[in-house]
Amino acid sequence: MRRALIGVALASLGLSGAAAAQEREYCPDRPGIDTPACTIAPGRISVETSLADWTRDDQPGSREDNILFGDTLVRVGVSDTIEARIGFTPFGHNRMRDSTGVESVDGIGDVSLGMKANLLHPDGSDLSVSVLPFVTLPVGRSSIGAGDWGAGFLVPVTYELSDAVSLDLTPEIDAAVDEDGNGRHLAYSATAGLSVKVSKAFTLTGELQALRDDDPDQHATQGVAALSLAWMANDDLQFDILGAAGLTADTPDARLYAGISRRF
Repeated sequence: MRRALIGVALASLGLSGAAAAQEREYCPDRPGIDTPACTIAPGRISVETSLADWTRDDQPGSREDNILFGDTLVRVGVSDTIEARIGFTPFGHNRMRDSTGVESVDGIGDVSLGMKANLLHPDGSDLSVSVLPFVTLPVGRSSIGAGDWGAGFLVPVTYELSDAVSLDLTPEIDAAVDEDGNGRHLAYSATAGLSVKVSKAFTLTGELQALRDDDPDQHATQGVAALSLAWMANDDLQFDILGAAGLTADTPDARLYAGISRRF
């Protein structure tokens, strides 16, 4: 009996040590347009939600406003290096105003399914690299959803320049849905960001993105500059805000959002 109790105690210590080894700093995908290379530890869940995400696009003779409410990404740690991902938009509002009048559409958005597999340093330390394939399912209403299925592939890279400064790079290639909602075309982009921890709880990030979209209806080259701030309220809770501006005529003029991320 005594030996059995000692064995149970040693096993418990071993399990506690394994759990401690698996624990890592919380690393939400939010905020920003880059995707960090870190993955969620096995057995943990991250729920990351935009309370409101507003985009405005002014074109000659028209203005379009798009607002998403509750746009959410759920990340589940499957193993030490792999996480499963599901994203969905429970409600969106699109408003188009031109010389003919005003048209508004409300509805749900599409669902995305993905898997991020880390190839180097899943906690995001030093040089961290991941691959992220995903598909989108056309469950949303027109103007809120794309209208057809799509797919894409990202290679998130994070490099820690110091304890307070890190660099993020995210090349991406997509089979993007055509503007008319029927069929797919090639789109590709590259995003670079620099994150600075201004204090223990606050991180400021500046980003630039270039995107090429070869839609059959109209080819477009877009550029985006973004600035975001994240506040880590505790080890498992983060609040964030982001502002972005379009740099080319084909790019939406402005984007603002605020959100929250919680780890369980």
